[in-house]
Amino acid sequence: MVALVRKNRHILMYGKAGIPMHYHLMLTDQCNLECRYCYEKSLLDCETPSRFEYDFSAPSVFSADIENLKRFLEKDSDPVIIFYGGEPLLELKKMMDIMDCIDVPYRMQTNGLLLDKVPQEYMKRIGRILVSLDGDKERTDYNRGVAVYERVMKNIRSIQPWYHGEIVARMTVAQDCPDIFEQVTFLVKEGFQSVHWQLDAGFYGFDFDEERFGRFVEEYNRSIGRLVAFWVTALKKGTVLRLYPFVGIVSSLLHRETTRLRCGAGHAGYCITTDGRIVACPIGSFITDFVAGDLETHPEDLKKFDVSGRCLECTMRGICGGRCLYWNKANLWPKRGNELICKTVFHLVKELKDAVPAIEKMILHGEVRKEDFAHEKYFGPEIIP
Repeated sequence: MVALVRKNRHILMYGKAGIPMHYHLMLTDQCNLECRYCYEKSLLDCETPSRFEYDFSAPSVFSADIENLKRFLEKDSDPVIIFYGGEPLLELKKMMDIMDCIDVPYRMQTNGLLLDKVPQEYMKRIGRILVSLDGDKERTDYNRGVAVYERVMKNIRSIQPWYHGEIVARMTVAQDCPDIFEQVTFLVKEGFQSVHWQLDAGFYGFDFDEERFGRFVEEYNRSIGRLVAFWVTALKKGTVLRLYPFVGIVSSLLHRETTRLRCGAGHAGYCITTDGRIVACPIGSFITDFVAGDLETHPEDLKKFDVSGRCLECTMRGICGGRCLYWNKANLWPKRGNELICKTVFHLVKELKDAVPAIEKMILHGEVRKEDFAHEKYFGPEIIP
């Protein structure tokens, strides 16, 4: 076992007046993997009609002038850059050029295959890294390619002795793998104290099967119940595992706070595309409806976005925030499909609400602190899977 994150190190919480603006910086739209739920599904989905207009004219590699990027960020009182792709480390030289020129906090989302290529002095400046791992070796390699798990873990272990930031295992939960308990607890046993997961549901127009997804939801919800119990047991022993959907929601429940979109898309975070356009969400980088401005726009003047439709009337909106801007706006699944997705959110929140009295008792007795659930918002984990 390797301890990939030191307990409660580099964990920050920002007050409402001091939350930094997080910018996903798309260094390239190219990737060195062909994952089942991304590349493969994109090929299958290419003929699906869409309500959006797309602009695919942007270059594949970040081409905007770095000085323009610097001038834009200097107008923001508290910016954070998240290196993003494609696979951002395919453009390592460009990434280092940006870091040489611009002094801001850095984060990164990567598939981990090229982590060993990053010089230490640059890696140490990246305070949080989200690495794509879908669970154990069998699950990760099935989704992402032969031997990917071992290659990524080798790279993580190679930086562990000297890297003191946070490494988050970022999982995609496919519809053929509803047992989130087994996969998350495997990663915890491997040494990850920070885990995030996203359901592969509602992001393509062709992959909804009511019977199949209905079975997934029932099994997934049962597994979430087991995982909450596992997490609370760890809390009783004084260990606050940073399972981001749990930490984010429980933090809000403890502080009695409501929320907008928890990923920050279009209000607390944007994506800077390869040609310098600024859009609400990185997965909508080619969608013209999501354009908020460009590098000549003052950060305060970027267009703001919010959810619409059924989310506006939902009783869970204040704690959920709307799940995902792209999912909400694209509305690719039929009504029944979206109801089933929302069923997972209602169940997740119910399980955590049921756990809050025990957590509050632990806080009262000094076994854990309310501050232990503090987290940096908007740097990558989408809280609502």
